[in-house]
Formats: sequence, structure tokens, C-alpha cells
Amino acid sequence: MNLKERVMQKLTNKEEEIMQILWSRGAMFVKEIVALYEEPRPHFNTVSTMIRMLEGKGFVGHEVFGNTHRYFPTISQDEYSKGVLGNVVTRYFENSYKSVVSALIEEEKISISELEELIRKVQNQ
Repeated sequence: MNLKERVMQKLTNKEEEIMQILWSRGAMFVKEIVALYEEPRPHFNTVSTMIRMLEGKGFVGHEVFGNTHRYFPTISQDEYSKGVLGNVVTRYFENSYKSVVSALIEEEKISISELEELIRKVQNQ
């Protein structure tokens, strides 16, 4: 499965939580991931199942260490973020980034000075 196909898949909130951990901390064992959760922590088997689902979707890979596995992300957070943004633009804004910016302006989520800053950034590239 190529990168675009992987990013097109929707991750659940719980899957995204695990990916955030792996992106910020790097390769980890399931028990290390579980230990990072606040009480009440999810059960080891629950996290293990979610990791295997992420692996099946192509977001996670593993290395074998004896009878256990250490998991790592196979897609960067930046790649995933760009893919999710692209999906939103395609689905909800008829594939128009101009429409996205217009919506942000209309909803006052971006100021004129921020927009001018973005224009300068683009012009300097």
C-alpha cells in the first residue's frame, strides 16, 4: 500500500493517540506505550490490538526482540497531517484550497495580517 492510500484511511481517535506517542517518542514496546497513559490505563491487550490494526493499515512496523515486538511509525506525522488536510480539502471544499482560505477568513480564524504574512512567505519561495 502506497503512502497516499495509507493516508486516505481514517484513523480512530485512539489510533491517533498511539501514533502521537510513536511520533513523539520513536520506537516502543506495547508495555512502554501503556505506561504513558494516565489512570485508568487501557489494558495491555487493548493497546496491542490497536497497534496490530495500525500495522495492518500500514502506519506501524515492528522489530522482533526475542518473543516481543518493538513498534515504530512507518509514516511521519507531517506526511499524515498533509494527507488528512488534503482529504478535508477534497471532501469538503471541492478540492479548492482557495475555498479553505476563504472559509478561514469568513469564520475569522485567520487575520488579514496573518494572510499577508502567508502571501509574503509564498512570494519569497
